Amino acid sequence: MDPSTKDWRLQRIGPGARLRAPRAAAIAGIIFSVLLITSLLLLRRSVPVLASEPGQWLRERSSTVSVAVNLVPFAGIAFLWFIGVLRDRLGEREDRFFATVFMGSGLLFLAMLFAAASFVGGIVTAYGVESDRLPGSATFTVARAVASEIMNVYAVRMAAVFTIATCTLALRTGFVSRWIAFIGYAAALALLFAGRHIDWIVLVFPLWVLLLSLHILFDNFGASPMAGVSESDMKGDA
Repeated sequence: MDPSTKDWRLQRIGPGARLRAPRAAAIAGIIFSVLLITSLLLLRRSVPVLASEPGQWLRERSSTVSVAVNLVPFAGIAFLWFIGVLRDRLGEREDRFFATVFMGSGLLFLAMLFAAASFVGGIVTAYGVESDRLPGSATFTVARAVASEIMNVYAVRMAAVFTIATCTLALRTGFVSRWIAFIGYAAALALLFAGRHIDWIVLVFPLWVLLLSLHILFDNFGASPMAGVSESDMKGDA
C-alpha cells in the first residue's frame, strides 16, 4: 500500500471524525430526552388525563402548559441532530431498508409530536382570547381530543417503530451493546400495544433514548483513537 494513500485515509477517518460523531449523538440524545421528559412531566402535572375534562386546568395551569409546549421545538431539534449523528456513526454499515424505516419513523414521530404540541398550544392561546367561553366548549373538546389521539395513538407507535429499527441496526452492526437493543425491543412492544391503555406511556421512549445516549457517551470515553477503523482501511489492495 502506498504510504501517502494510508496517510490520506487516516486523515479522512482520523480520531476527531470517528470520536466526535458518537459524542455528538450522545449529547443530542440526552438533550432531547431531558427536554421531552421535562415537557411531558409538566403536562402530566397540569393537564388531567381524561380528554373529556371540561378545561378547569386552563385557569390555574395555562402558564405551566405554555412552558411545556415551548420546550418541544428544542427537543425536536435535538432529536433531528440525534438521528443524523447516529446515521453518521453507522456509516457504510448502514442497511438501506432499516435505515429508511429508521429515518421515516423518526421524522413521522417528530411531526406528530409537533402537531400534538401545536394543538395544546392553540388551546392555551385561545384561552387567552376567550377565557370565559373556551372551557367546556366544542372547540376545546375537539382540540383536546385531537392532541390526545395524535400523541397517544400515532406518535407513540412511530416511536415504537423507530426504536425497533434502531435496535435492529444495533444488532446487525454492533454500534451499541446488545443488551441496549433488547431493552429497546421491550420498550417498543410496550409502546406498540399499551398506547391507549397506559397513561403517558410515551415517557418510555425518551427514557430509552436517554439510556442509549448515556451508553454511547460512556462507551465512547473508553474508545481508542482508531476506534471504528476497519481492516480494509488499514490494508492495501492485493
